[in-house]
Amino acid sequence: MVRSIVALFVASSLPLVSAYAADKKAGIPALESAAVGWSKVADDFEPPESGPGPVTYEKDHPYVPNGYGKQVTFRIADLTNPILKPWVIERMREQNELAAAGKRAYEARANCRPGGVPGFLVMGRVNPLYFVQGENEVILINEGGPEVRRVFLDVPHSAHPKTSPYGESVGHYEGGDTLVVDTIGLSDDTYVDNYRTPHTTQLHVIERFRLTEGGKTLHVTIHVGDPGAFNMAWSARQTYHRTRTGAMEETICAENNIAFDASVSEIPTADKPDF
Repeated sequence: MVRSIVALFVASSLPLVSAYAADKKAGIPALESAAVGWSKVADDFEPPESGPGPVTYEKDHPYVPNGYGKQVTFRIADLTNPILKPWVIERMREQNELAAAGKRAYEARANCRPGGVPGFLVMGRVNPLYFVQGENEVILINEGGPEVRRVFLDVPHSAHPKTSPYGESVGHYEGGDTLVVDTIGLSDDTYVDNYRTPHTTQLHVIERFRLTEGGKTLHVTIHVGDPGAFNMAWSARQTYHRTRTGAMEETICAENNIAFDASVSEIPTADKPDF
């Protein structure tokens, strides 16, 4: 399966610079490249320029990731964010206590689970993002796993989409430099971020992927609404740069996965065979 995805990606890819120039004229931003992947600046969301924003760390317990020359810490969510409904706060308080005790600090990527939407955009600090741009759909691939999302172009949502971790995404191009993605039908078995913020099946996410700096930088603005989990709609941002050179690698997540710290769970095993 992974090899077929890689083969499809390479076969359909466009040269980086010439594709950007040509497709911009045609109204289609060149997000796709087999030679260079999109690297995120962080595995946390950036706040919006104004208005309600995403959950971040508690001020007394700052999150420190690997690579900063300091002791790594688990994420302790700031529960004072006004977007959170009471039941969400209580659910997250339990998760905070487990993380603070070093017992459990769940991350989708570390547990080989789907990241959901918009959590897909903060999965893994080092795993790049790749795009496959077809005539009727765009495929988003996070190298780690890999995790794959499909965006169907220029069509409406289904009347009753089947719920799943990545839901049903439809999209369109806008202004020659932007891909707009609208997602509903999201199951409630994922988190919206790495701070273990839950949501309901009412979650509705709109992402705008905009190329800047001649195609070298990708800015993503995220609008999140869920009246079952949040007191108000909120927004966030993510930024990517074309800094990961080389074709997409096969990075199978589940192999050799052992519970070596609180962010990782052991590979689940079935109690009985499926057939």
